Amino acid sequence: MLQDVVKIMRDCGAFYLATCDGDQARVRPFGSVMAYEDKIWFCTGNNKPVYDQLVAYPKVEICALQENGDWLRLCGKAVFSDDMDAKKAMFEADESLPEIYGSPEGKEFVVFYLDGLTAKLYHEEDAPKDML
Repeated sequence: MLQDVVKIMRDCGAFYLATCDGDQARVRPFGSVMAYEDKIWFCTGNNKPVYDQLVAYPKVEICALQENGDWLRLCGKAVFSDDMDAKKAMFEADESLPEIYGSPEGKEFVVFYLDGLTAKLYHEEDAPKDML
């Protein structure tokens, strides 16, 4: 099922990650996602506000809207990792990353996965379907 969730997210192109910034919600599009070592991983730059927000308050929600109107909601706690193999795998999973971050060894490039992850697929006429 993990691969199914990642496939839905990739097929959507962009998905939206919500964080807290003090008492203000913040939402932004993300596109990089992979399944690796039985977890769903994402990446960002440690020079971006989203990184600071995730460090300060790691609980997040992600929403991905499919063309047919179904949507996927992920909830979990962001856990950052220095695992170089995970960073390299992310670069292999998303060919746009070298242009943005240079290499997996770059100082600004960070990866994270969601601990305690839940994923539900919503369809307007049916009850939500647990995906994980």
